[in-house]
Amino acid sequence: MDIVKTLSIAGVALALLAGAAQAETARVTVASGALQGVVEGEVVAFKGVPFAAPPVGDLRWRPPQPAASWSGVRPAAAYGADCMQKPFPSDAAPLGTTPAEDCLVLNVWRPVKASAAKLPVMVWIYGGGFVNGGSSPAVYAGTEFAKNGVVFVSFNYRLGRFGFFGHPALTRESPDGPLGNYGFMDQVAALQWVRHNIEAFGGDPGNVTIFGESAGGFSVHTLATSPAAQGLFHKAIVQSGGGRGSLSPGRRVTGGAPGGPPSGEAVGLAFAKRIGIEGEDAAALAALREAPAETILSGLDMMTMFDPTYSGPMIDGKIAVGEPGAIYKAGGGAKIPMILGANSMDIGFSQARTIDEVFAPFGAANRAKAQAAYDPANSGNLRMVGMTVASDQMMVEPARYVARTFAAQSRPAYAYRFSYVAESMRKEWPGAPHATDIPFVLNTVKAKYGAALTASDAKAAEAASAYWIAFAKTGDPNGPGRPKWPAYEPASDQILDFTNDGPVAKADPWKVRLDLAESVNDKAVH
Repeated sequence: MDIVKTLSIAGVALALLAGAAQAETARVTVASGALQGVVEGEVVAFKGVPFAAPPVGDLRWRPPQPAASWSGVRPAAAYGADCMQKPFPSDAAPLGTTPAEDCLVLNVWRPVKASAAKLPVMVWIYGGGFVNGGSSPAVYAGTEFAKNGVVFVSFNYRLGRFGFFGHPALTRESPDGPLGNYGFMDQVAALQWVRHNIEAFGGDPGNVTIFGESAGGFSVHTLATSPAAQGLFHKAIVQSGGGRGSLSPGRRVTGGAPGGPPSGEAVGLAFAKRIGIEGEDAAALAALREAPAETILSGLDMMTMFDPTYSGPMIDGKIAVGEPGAIYKAGGGAKIPMILGANSMDIGFSQARTIDEVFAPFGAANRAKAQAAYDPANSGNLRMVGMTVASDQMMVEPARYVARTFAAQSRPAYAYRFSYVAESMRKEWPGAPHATDIPFVLNTVKAKYGAALTASDAKAAEAASAYWIAFAKTGDPNGPGRPKWPAYEPASDQILDFTNDGPVAKADPWKVRLDLAESVNDKAVH
């Protein structure tokens, strides 16, 4: 019995030592204090880490302020709240938390095994039309990237009227700005946190790749052309993020061109009046800051995002200084490598009421060509044809435009089309809908498809994520064991198409469609 008892005590002691060693492995110290993460197999995860002060009360509609320091060791085992929003019922990435205004937190995944060299860093920016989204969805986890030698970061940024809001009293309060785009300010603050703290996790602050999808992709373009973000990252990936304009093209926080959209200030005044707050003075602003979060939200989500009392992102002259496509064309923006593309059945908003209205923007000279390209069977399917035309103009052609612009300026660009459809969905989807690329490039397909996941789906995810990871490490997505992805050249017009049969490099089969979309988009710009 004594021997058994001794062995039992020894076993307990060894378990305690192992637990202590594991806890030590999952502990880091950042500028604000010590953090205790959680070991998850080959990866350590740190969740809910504040990168700025809670933007509540008097800090509502102010630039993000420094996070408060803490004493002792702060637990970092659970996601913090996603930013205030009305969750979208059919969201492809459902939130894992209850939204709240106190939301400026980030998450870090890194390998358990320490590396002699600093690791590349990838920073994910979620989509959701700037009114929905967060860093907590299971499909946004960075586990698989960390397993492959990347320090992965995700973060929250303010949404809707909490993130994008103008008002004359705000302009008077901070006449030198920045103003209006508080969500973009949060993104810059998160990247600054990465710059100052990521070495504690084994990451290289000199090798940071930002990437995002939809509104996250639009954000990448904004950051790549923002003076406030220069030097904070070194590569970029834009997934279905346009490149010709923004979600609120031409809107400015103050002023604006005659005949253009109303200013952010005017939109903010209209909203304030709607909720019973009038005036342009400090008292009106104080009342707005004291209003309950649900009142400011007022049901805004992706179904109601075109509400005339919501501005969306604006040109503010400090963070967002112009339309990204025009800035790139003029030779501006960060001189960095970029991957960009869109899905084969991506999103587009068509308000056309007839097929003739769908084709009208192409002009009489191109009417027959547009008909042959978009509706060769003359189906007259208003919904499908209208959506495809709008998708090309909103997502697909703008990505090609940026790739062409970069190539003309000898900036490395890699263009893609994501056409892979999960096997369980092939009877329902004729192509890859908006946002369905995310679980594949993040290799979180198990979280998305569960028991319906097939070997083909898993293989597609491994291939897609391998390109993304290689790009983060070297600036070139290529590597052994997968098809060569050529840098984009207008003469060959080659893209990498992630097809159901695997990645294929080829001349873009949609060239005629995209040339037509380009003609319409060029007119819209000029």
